[in-house]
Amino acid sequence: MEPIRLVVGRALPLPRADVDTDQIIPSHWLKRLERTGYGAGLFEAWRSDPGFVLNDPRYRGASILLAGPNFGCGSSREHAVWALHDSGFRAVVSTRFADIFKSNALRNGLLTVELDDATVALLFDAVRVDPAAEIAIDLERRTFEAPGVHARFAIDDYARTRLLEGLDDVGLTLRNETKIRAYETARPDWLPTVRR
Repeated sequence: MEPIRLVVGRALPLPRADVDTDQIIPSHWLKRLERTGYGAGLFEAWRSDPGFVLNDPRYRGASILLAGPNFGCGSSREHAVWALHDSGFRAVVSTRFADIFKSNALRNGLLTVELDDATVALLFDAVRVDPAAEIAIDLERRTFEAPGVHARFAIDDYARTRLLEGLDDVGLTLRNETKIRAYETARPDWLPTVRR
C-alpha cells in the first residue's frame, strides 16, 4: 500500500445519498480474485447513462470523490474500495460514511474525509462552477483546502498512522517479521507446520 500524506487534485461531484456498495461495484464483479481491474465496474449501471457525472469529460482524472451522505452503505465488500482506487480516486469526501465502508477504505489506502453539511454543500457548488478547482487534503495536518473552503477533519490516530506509513494488514504483520521468524525457529518439530 502506498503511503498517503497529501492528496491534491480535482473532485468529481456525486451528490446522491445512501450510495450502497452494490451500486459502487455490482455483485457480478465479486467473482474476481485479484485486487485490481475493478475500475471498469465502478458505478457500472449508472455509467450506462451518458449524462452520469463519471462520463462528463470535465471531471476526467479526478482523484477525489465528493459524495452524498451515508456513502458506502450496504454489504461489506472491499471490492467497492478497490474499484474506486482502481479508477484513480485517492480520497472520498462526505458528511457521513457507512462504518464498514469507511473501515475497508482506510485499511486499503483510500482516505475518507468527513466534513459538516455546510462545508460539503459549499464544495459541491464550487466543483460544479469550476470542475478544475484544486483541492488539497493534508493527512498529516488533518486539513482540507479548496477554493473558499478551509476546514479541519477528524481521523483516528491508528488509521492515520497506517495511511501515513502505507501499512495494510500484511504490512503491519511484517513489522514483526524478526519476532515471527524467531518464534517459528523455536517451535518444537512435532507441532504442525505449513509446507511450501
